[in-house]
Amino acid sequence: MAEKIKDLSFEDALTKLENIVRELESGKIKLDDAVSSYEQAVALKKLCQEKLAAAALKVEKIEIAKDGSLSTTPLDNVEA
Repeated sequence: MAEKIKDLSFEDALTKLENIVRELESGKIKLDDAVSSYEQAVALKKLCQEKLAAAALKVEKIEIAKDGSLSTTPLDNVEA
C-alpha cells in the first residue's frame, strides 16, 4: 500500500476495506495475497472504528434556551 493506512480519511479507508472484502469474497486471489489483504483489512477496520469513535465524541446536541442562549449536551446524554 503506497499510502499509509493511518493517513487515510475515513471514507478512503472504508472504500479500501470494501474493495478488499469483495476481492476476498471472490475467491480469485492467491493465498499469500489473501493473507496480506486480510492483514490490511484488519488495520483498515481498526482505523475506521477509531475515526468513528473520535467523531462520536465530538458530536453534541445544541440546545437553545428560552432566553436565546446556546448550550451543548454530549451525544451520550441525549435522550431519544
